[in-house]
Amino acid sequence: MDGDFRTEFVREPVALKQFPALVLNADYRPLSYYPLSLWPWQDAIKAVFLDRVDILAHYDEVVRSQRMEIQVPSVVVLREFVKPRKRVAFTRFNLFLRDEFACQYCGSRHDLTFDHVVPRKLGGVTSWENVVAACAPCNLRKGSKTLRLSGMKLRQTPRRPDAELLRNLGRRFPPNHLHESWLDYLYWDTELDA
Repeated sequence: MDGDFRTEFVREPVALKQFPALVLNADYRPLSYYPLSLWPWQDAIKAVFLDRVDILAHYDEVVRSQRMEIQVPSVVVLREFVKPRKRVAFTRFNLFLRDEFACQYCGSRHDLTFDHVVPRKLGGVTSWENVVAACAPCNLRKGSKTLRLSGMKLRQTPRRPDAELLRNLGRRFPPNHLHESWLDYLYWDTELDA
């Protein structure tokens, strides 16, 4: 019984796990769009106390300590500009983002894997220019054959993306949850309709 009381007493309120803070660079743009640059509320509050960020918006939820209370931040902006990376890491996620989460043979968005355009057994290398997103059925159909032998065509030629391209593509795929306080900061640099 004593152990149950201690566990219950120190347990964090479940609701506070659901309050991420949108992190903006000093130029008021998100550090990344996809995945969206979010911090847990604890990290956002810590950054406020370390004087690394300013709070732009907050939730109605309040956290209290022995000496003070603070509203949970929903949007924070870094005080110092973080220079975005120019080099894009060759990862499965970035590959799928470059290919807009669609099979480069049939356009399907389900059961994605990746395929070597020139098969490795024929000397193909694992690189931006030779690997594409492919659904499992197309990947199986192509197997270790060339495009010509398999009778398949690519929807677009695979290329090495730059960071700006991936950032712009990421904006097309918003996360499942967007808090209303974030919306003013996510799309402010998009062109307005006339």
